[in-house]
Amino acid sequence: MDTPRPPRPTRPLRGLLLLVLAVATVVLLLAALLAADTALSVWQRLREAPAWLGWSVVAAIGALLGGSSWLGWRLWRGPGGPEIAAVAPTRHTIESRLEQLEARAAGVPERAELHALDARAAGGELHVGVFGRSSTGKSSLVRALAGREDLAVDVRGGTTREVGHARAMLADGRELVLADLPGLAEPGAPALAATARAEAIRAHALVYVLDGDITREEASELEVVLALGKPTVVALNKRDRYDPAERAALLQRLRERMQGRAAVVGVSAGGVQEIERVDADGQRAPILRERPREMAALLEALVQLTAPGAAGLEPARQSAVLASLDQRLAASEASLRAQDAAAAVRKYTRRAVVGALAAVAPGTDLIIQGALATALLRELTALYGLGLRDVDLDRFIERAGGTVRTATSITLAIAGNAMKAFPGLGTLGGGLVHAVAYGLVFDSLGRAVAATLAERGTLDPAATLARLDHDLRAVPSASRVGDLLRIAREVGSADREAR
Repeated sequence: MDTPRPPRPTRPLRGLLLLVLAVATVVLLLAALLAADTALSVWQRLREAPAWLGWSVVAAIGALLGGSSWLGWRLWRGPGGPEIAAVAPTRHTIESRLEQLEARAAGVPERAELHALDARAAGGELHVGVFGRSSTGKSSLVRALAGREDLAVDVRGGTTREVGHARAMLADGRELVLADLPGLAEPGAPALAATARAEAIRAHALVYVLDGDITREEASELEVVLALGKPTVVALNKRDRYDPAERAALLQRLRERMQGRAAVVGVSAGGVQEIERVDADGQRAPILRERPREMAALLEALVQLTAPGAAGLEPARQSAVLASLDQRLAASEASLRAQDAAAAVRKYTRRAVVGALAAVAPGTDLIIQGALATALLRELTALYGLGLRDVDLDRFIERAGGTVRTATSITLAIAGNAMKAFPGLGTLGGGLVHAVAYGLVFDSLGRAVAATLAERGTLDPAATLARLDHDLRAVPSASRVGDLLRIAREVGSADREAR
């Protein structure tokens, strides 16, 4: 069966289309001729004008075209673009933030870290951290580098429980201070991992020890080490476990993975190895045997990577320590900010309960106490460094009021039921129920705003209102209701005494 062809345009319509095409062609041709005539005329006048005027006009035209092109590219590219690089923390900014924290609390631990940074810099010694997973032979490698057989090393994995220091001498006569860092894979020992990372940050250079092909966990840890931006050696320990072909292939894979970010060498720290011996009767027994020691490649890599000396490597070390302090201070500041936010929410929740008890017809609509809601939002947003406009606050409060009105009956019911858990309060009048419900509204509003600001750094209305709605519909804890009841009873007692 033949497929029917679509109908062709009628003859009058085709004629109209030809006429439009002809007119468009004539218009475009005239525009092109007019542009050419104008350009030739301007060019002729520029040639006849003084040289300085001609070049000025050319420069102006070039600037106009360049600016238009740049603006067009920005419009085409759209918003966003590359992120602005974070500004590295400076000593001055760290000191300023420390002073602000110390004004709120005594014994800020970050101050001690800053003193340790200065003390190590003044000592002028070259510090190298020996870093890596448990059981890779870090302690044996430190002992081999230091040439000290008396350093405590156990053949069992994961025996390093704290940072140990030893001194080693390089072939060029320079001395290193080696830090044997606890393993990062110690089960249930996050404090040891934090200790190892802190000491790695304080070091001038790092040695990351492996004993085989890199695992996912080691790859993650190594990325943290490399991100510190310090000279790093990846040392494949226990190289005697592999035949020459296997060892060469393994080292090549490691070098390809590092992509020049770290030197890769094979070493054998020596020490002892536990193996199983099977005698002629088939009896199995564990024995210890000495491992050969091969440290030349690692010593040569350390000579090259630490060639600038402690003074030359100190700027990178200081930057790493300041960056770590920046993160720690940010966490402390966030904790204090959360405490201040909680205090502000408690303050305005109390005022809301007082206002609800004092009202002739207390209710749970935010519009009744819009001034309190505005003041609460202003204080919280200022606490998180936001300067919202009044219209933004008004719009948000209006939307929050809609959320509260929707959940009013639910909140009242929840408040009433929750109060029944307190003996003697379940049958009290509606004023107390309204006061508790109103307190729940303000407490929920403050919690929602503070949580969104802490999480997103801005007052996201949708996320905040979703939190508010969820909190208003949830059953509050007994302690939360008890706090609101205590406020309401205190206010009621004060009113009766005043009368």
